Amino acid sequence: MSAGSGHWDAELFRREGHRMVDWIAEYLDGGNRRHPVLARVAPGEVAARLPTSMPLGAEDPEAVWRDFLDIVLPGVTHWNHPGFMAYFSITGSGPGVLGEMLSAALDVNGMLWRTCPAATELELTVLDWLRSALELPDDFFGFLTDTASISSMLALAAAREAADPEIRRRGMAGRSDLPPLTVYASDQAHSSIAKGCLTIGLGLEGFRAVPHDAEFRMDVAALARMVAADRAAGRRPLAVVATVGTTSTTSVDPVPAIAELCAAEGLWLHVDAAYAGSAALCPEHRWCLDGCERADSLVFNPHKWLFTPIDASALYTRHPDIFRRAFSLVPEYLTTPVSGQVVDLMDYGVQLGRRFRALKLWWVLRCFGLEGIRERLRRHVAMAAGFAAWVDAAPDFERLAPAPFSVVCFRARPAGIEGEALDRFNMELMERVNASGEVFLSHTKLDGSVSLRVAIGNLATVESDLERCRQLLEESLACLAAR
Repeated sequence: MSAGSGHWDAELFRREGHRMVDWIAEYLDGGNRRHPVLARVAPGEVAARLPTSMPLGAEDPEAVWRDFLDIVLPGVTHWNHPGFMAYFSITGSGPGVLGEMLSAALDVNGMLWRTCPAATELELTVLDWLRSALELPDDFFGFLTDTASISSMLALAAAREAADPEIRRRGMAGRSDLPPLTVYASDQAHSSIAKGCLTIGLGLEGFRAVPHDAEFRMDVAALARMVAADRAAGRRPLAVVATVGTTSTTSVDPVPAIAELCAAEGLWLHVDAAYAGSAALCPEHRWCLDGCERADSLVFNPHKWLFTPIDASALYTRHPDIFRRAFSLVPEYLTTPVSGQVVDLMDYGVQLGRRFRALKLWWVLRCFGLEGIRERLRRHVAMAAGFAAWVDAAPDFERLAPAPFSVVCFRARPAGIEGEALDRFNMELMERVNASGEVFLSHTKLDGSVSLRVAIGNLATVESDLERCRQLLEESLACLAAR
């Protein structure tokens, strides 16, 4: 141990770091394929192999590494595996991993500009790069949070502040002058919107699930009727959340029409583009953000389809002053000589501590470049289109929703099986495919029926992975049908 090191000296860190980097490099270069995508452990199995209390003294790093390989790794579901096609497939790319490593080493807290000027200024710059590439308006102010769940909650809290500036001082409870507030989102919207309503005090009674149309987009006529009915009932409509790339089907709500209604009704418009926002970096997919220039706030997640390790969520707003009004609370010990002259990012959300997330995103954007990102997004969309074409041509499968991006919703439809039996058949089919260890699929329900989902988003996924997925589906269907 060297003087002043506090623990590990440089040589020990270098040795262990080289071991870990070598393992990560091999893992990202195809070593992940040696692991089953979905962990094959029973509940409690990992915990049962761990000590019940922490060690009293320092342990040999070699022993810790062995336990990682022997105990932890078998319990890992490999999101960074080419066969991971569940939920929204993601990639923690090499550049992003290196950026995360640097961020961990620097260990800064970017709550104030002064506590790390580079963290603040790099974040604002990188978010402006993305704003420009997405062709969003120049007055959109962007900053990073951890997830779209938190970004959307912050946006709803800002909407609440915009609707009633007295909420900051007086709150909401027991006020006869404040009608119940309501938020509207499609019944296909992410559950985080309803959770956001819970968190900011609106309750589930303050959340309205708007019906969808034949393409699983928000029905704007139904939205208008619901807003009118709430006003007539003495409630106060507050905000509408439009989704660009719904979680189940990746459908895109009709944002221009929703924006028109919000403008007429005086409602805050928040756009949840957590998944599909990345697609708009490609000019041919920019349509998905049409109308978003009129949004009051918008979120998309670079950690979903922009090759950045989780977590990194980009939140934009046309009203940074309202966010500051909603969240800024500066005690004396956080005042600085430059307070009021710089951006202190702690003022735009509830968290004081802020990780240096922009560093990994900066590495990703620079090491891929916009054209490199577009090339990879297009490849994923093309593979999804090929899979959708296979589903459409297969006699025992059917597609259940449009596939505008890189997710395909489908199900098996063998002759003679209907209703709940068909749902059970598809769930069993999915579990048989997942048990292979080569592919991991997830499911949803569309209009009450089980739908399987193939989500393509990993940089290492190639056409042969999709071909193997098709083979597994066909083989599993044949086995189940033969019973």
